[in-house]
Amino acid sequence: MIPISNLNTGFNDAVNYKLRENKEIFNNFFVNQKIIEDIVPTNISFLVGDKGTGKTAYAVYMTNNETKNTNSVLHFLMETEYQKFVQLKKEHSLVLSDYTQAWRVIIYLLMAKKISQNAPGNFSFFGNNKFQNLINAIDDFYNDAFSPEIITAMNFAENSRVAAQVMNKHIGKFGGENSTSVNFVNQTYQINLLYLRKQFEEAFRSIKLVKNHIIFIDGIDVRPQNIPHEEYLDCVRGLANAIWSVNNDFFANIKDSHGRMKVVLLVRPDIFNLLGLQNQNTKMRDNSVLLDWRTKYPEYRKSELFLLADKILSSQQESKLEHGQAWDHYFPFKVESKMKKANDSFISFLRFSLFRPRDIVTMINIMKLSALERDKEASHFIVNDFDSPTFRRAYSTYMLGEIKDQISFYHTPEDYEDFLRFFSYLDGKTRFNYEEYTVFFEQFYDEIISKKRQIPKFFGSPEDFLQFLYELSIICYIQEAEDDAEKFISWCHQDRSTVNISPKVITRVRYEIHYGLAKALNVGKRFK
Repeated sequence: MIPISNLNTGFNDAVNYKLRENKEIFNNFFVNQKIIEDIVPTNISFLVGDKGTGKTAYAVYMTNNETKNTNSVLHFLMETEYQKFVQLKKEHSLVLSDYTQAWRVIIYLLMAKKISQNAPGNFSFFGNNKFQNLINAIDDFYNDAFSPEIITAMNFAENSRVAAQVMNKHIGKFGGENSTSVNFVNQTYQINLLYLRKQFEEAFRSIKLVKNHIIFIDGIDVRPQNIPHEEYLDCVRGLANAIWSVNNDFFANIKDSHGRMKVVLLVRPDIFNLLGLQNQNTKMRDNSVLLDWRTKYPEYRKSELFLLADKILSSQQESKLEHGQAWDHYFPFKVESKMKKANDSFISFLRFSLFRPRDIVTMINIMKLSALERDKEASHFIVNDFDSPTFRRAYSTYMLGEIKDQISFYHTPEDYEDFLRFFSYLDGKTRFNYEEYTVFFEQFYDEIISKKRQIPKFFGSPEDFLQFLYELSIICYIQEAEDDAEKFISWCHQDRSTVNISPKVITRVRYEIHYGLAKALNVGKRFK
């Protein structure tokens, strides 16, 4: 086995694997091909998962590798794209349906350029040169300098009048008129968008694809601080409705083409609930893939999460290893639990995680630094690397950082600071019942009122805040059988499913703060 110092334990953010020099090692790490088989079918429009569950990783892998006769590309939404839509809304008085139409043109443009850049090999033939004329019009608009990014494609939709004129010049007739007689200057922004949409759709119908094409859109989980929440949601809702519309109303109905086209939105479960899609529960069940890494402790060695961790380690060895052999070599220790029972090292990793690949990779990376400080030539980790205050503090800070990112989607930095201050009222407790919790809540609520500060929405009532903590998987709730023989522990990330995307907390039971967060929240010890 190679020493710890030579191990490449990967990146926390899968976007780094798009770089050419990192593609090979990512392919070696990658597991769970079944999820890819689930994503490819035409009925799937949404890839749903909490932060760190691998949404970006799957999109990057499919972008790096042609799988299931499918070419894929990953696009990220940046702050400039949101600002552009806010600007468009003000200039053209856009409503949600207008956002949807603008996004539809942007998606069509990205798809058309993706297909053309991979030709030849994508088509069995061009029909009446319609598609080639479309590409010529796009190249004319961009002076042959199109960059395959969302912000570049937005210029096409933003300048719909110019884009329509260029399109008309290359494609020809519109509405029975000769191209020279069409006057786009006096047309509304919305009508010009509709014209562009129709030209794209006619061109797509004229080609027969050999391969499937998927566009992944990522980045909607992070709201830029300078974009108001409602304006941000308008943009995201328009995008979600456009994706649903192009996938089901158009792409799915193109005839006589072996290859299929579609767009997949990467989205967190809580944001999926805000998209305002019709029959949302049905779309979650039938048109989404929910990333689920759950496992039971006794069966952990059969889990995809253990396979991932073991493969990161085993793929770098000179000789092929049996399943679990690499993990057992590098993490041979057991960890004492509060039940005074020693757990296998990976079970302890699971206890401190939210059953997410990013959590496991982060723990390994932090422990690697600790182990090398202890011994630069260390061949394996020891229990002290896991139990050390340095490791616990660093990992707990990472966990809290993930929560901060999620809270920032909805709330201000000041709200986040209030959220943190609540835990100082717990008097160091990590376990409490409902009556104790309501006392903590009322004390903190009174403090905010006394300082005449605005009450954050999540502090609306004790029940609201309890649900807020539960949805973030900061707390679990614990139910006991009447005979006290068995306890039932419920975590939001473990109870979530396609039929219950937003589980609810139960009141008037016991609660416990997640192990991995105790250090960062300054709970777990009581001070004089």
